[in-house]
Amino acid sequence: MVVDPDHPRALIRGRSQQPTAFQAGDERTEEIRRDIHNSTVPVLCQACEARHGGICGALDPGQLQQLGRQTARREVAAGTQLVAAGVPADGYANILGGVVKLIKLMPDGRQQIVGLQFAPDFLGRPFADSSDVSAEAASTVRLCVFSRSALERMVAQAPALEHRLHQQALRELDDAREWMITLGRKSAPERVASFLLLLAAHIDPLVPGYSTTFDITLKRADIADFLGLTIETVSRNLSALRKAGIISIERRRCITINDTAALEVAAGR
Repeated sequence: MVVDPDHPRALIRGRSQQPTAFQAGDERTEEIRRDIHNSTVPVLCQACEARHGGICGALDPGQLQQLGRQTARREVAAGTQLVAAGVPADGYANILGGVVKLIKLMPDGRQQIVGLQFAPDFLGRPFADSSDVSAEAASTVRLCVFSRSALERMVAQAPALEHRLHQQALRELDDAREWMITLGRKSAPERVASFLLLLAAHIDPLVPGYSTTFDITLKRADIADFLGLTIETVSRNLSALRKAGIISIERRRCITINDTAALEVAAGR
């Protein structure tokens, strides 16, 4: 996949192009992390879920200070391309909020959503020059971005960080295998229910277990693509769950789970 370097939605380009959203020196960045001298942990890191549950949890306060001086906060709109398949990446990010969809482009131009990422997932493919999948914001997404060189230096200094990156890669592999079962063995109603549980489990990292109320930020076409179903089938099964009283739907996007146990049964768990 080739990304037009002048396109405003292209956030990661080749290393020979102009600075991107994943380079901390970008003047368009909303908020730059600063060295906090009066605290052992940078203020912007203290409440960050990526520090507690993501890769930054492997760093001590001094290492957080060092990395913090080379990172920046960004907020991007839905539809923004974050990673371009096959294009050398010059940076990475921790997802702080929102939903990112991973897209595999087929030779004939068709595309398939092969995964979703949430906070505090790591966005990008370390230890490789490029990724074979693209990443696009499925909703408004908040990111903590840093350069490739900054991550490589920190990995060299903190072996635990490399271990944490490998842990996330293995978790994503396990999730992909689990989703293969969902697509290969489950019925359409079970897939839709499984999708709702997936969102409920990950949409808010600060909520233990399942969030009971959340917005579906993906378009119906994206949901259908992700589940291997038609848009009509997705809509029909959402309506069936609503009529059964298992969920409520407001404004077409806001979902409230009225009976989590019943939704788990509907998902074939």
